[in-house]
Amino acid sequence: MAHQFALSNVTVVTADATGTVLPDHTVVVDESGRIERVAPAEQCAVPAGYRVIDGRGRFAVPGLINAHAHLFADGRPLPKILLNESLEEVVARFGHSPLGHLLFKRRAKANVITQLNSGVTTIRSLGDVRYEVVAVAAEIERGDYLGPRMIASGPLLAATGGHGAPQIALISDSPWEARRNVRANLRHGSTAIKIAATGGVTDARVVGEAGRPQLTEEEMTAICEEAHNAGVLVAAHAQSAEGILRALRAGVDTIEHGAGMTEEIIELFRHNPRSLSGTSALIPTFMAALPLIKLDPAVTGVNEVVRANGEMVYASMRQGVQDALANDIAIGMGTDSALTYVTHYNTWREIDYAVRFGGLTAAAALNAATRTNARILGLADETGAVEEGRSADLVVFGANPLDDLRTMAEPWLVAVKGRLIEQPTVQRFDELDARLDTI
Repeated sequence: MAHQFALSNVTVVTADATGTVLPDHTVVVDESGRIERVAPAEQCAVPAGYRVIDGRGRFAVPGLINAHAHLFADGRPLPKILLNESLEEVVARFGHSPLGHLLFKRRAKANVITQLNSGVTTIRSLGDVRYEVVAVAAEIERGDYLGPRMIASGPLLAATGGHGAPQIALISDSPWEARRNVRANLRHGSTAIKIAATGGVTDARVVGEAGRPQLTEEEMTAICEEAHNAGVLVAAHAQSAEGILRALRAGVDTIEHGAGMTEEIIELFRHNPRSLSGTSALIPTFMAALPLIKLDPAVTGVNEVVRANGEMVYASMRQGVQDALANDIAIGMGTDSALTYVTHYNTWREIDYAVRFGGLTAAAALNAATRTNARILGLADETGAVEEGRSADLVVFGANPLDDLRTMAEPWLVAVKGRLIEQPTVQRFDELDARLDTI
């Protein structure tokens, strides 16, 4: 059960696109875990029996939303044996075994708790080994332990030999196979669907494979129809204009990573009759790309093929962000956590990279990670803002993040659905962070 409390004399960073802040406010949270009142402190009497937490000199921000996460690893480079092409079937069989399920479920639980302690109160997983994240989401919902709000995809859907196959994917080589796999995921409790519209960087075998179309438009259309029948959003890994165009025509709701846009792509983002809401959105992932191309391969462990693909995809993704900004296309935020050098406690770096490399203002980047992500994921009435009636998903910092985004690396307090974490802590990888600081 949530605690009745009031965060008094705090500065509320509203996370709107213009950077509005409300100094010296009180946020009152009721026993249901919802925000009861947000008002100037001098006008806000705290009800009797409510705990008062002095927020003087602190800054309250809506809980962060990570719209693109994986939870099967912690961000440190994977052992080379797991990247050996000849052993991929063996690795996949272990991951899909009962023992593998237990291992990856334990990892997923640890990683979602790490994200929560770093200020992430909502996570959408997009590509799991099997249904271990669905199981973690059920445990959190049941109240077994405190965790973030979870949207879990289960395994992504890919073509034979496609991105993510076979380790974290179900194979779809026809529209009916694609429908069957969507139905299987939904039956197992998935609340998101992820597809690999194109090849990817991390498992590319040749230069140019990343971005190459894989699933057909007909297969993706079948996936979107089946998911949308259940009210579930579809996310598409897509890293080329052709792949994005096919995915948008099929009706996907979010494009992950992205690429430079044509006029037809821009129009489909704005008005997509096959998507669930009538529009589609872009979720870039700078954290997944920048370490691969900015850091020495000797420390990241990536080969030259991966690095070359990463350079191409990064340049195209960056152009896609510029095109989205110029054409008023919704831009969300996702970290691609669990990939090489993408830890679960460094969500603030994605926001920082969106500013330094994507051209967003600090206010727009924070907005992407809160209000816009909530709207994209269909949660705008529930979370994403510090407003009356919303879930009390909050993160409090010692300084204004709009002045220095790095202050978000050290939350003072986190609340999810009104339940408090008063001394949030995470395990950090100092050597890895030192290298990321050079970017």
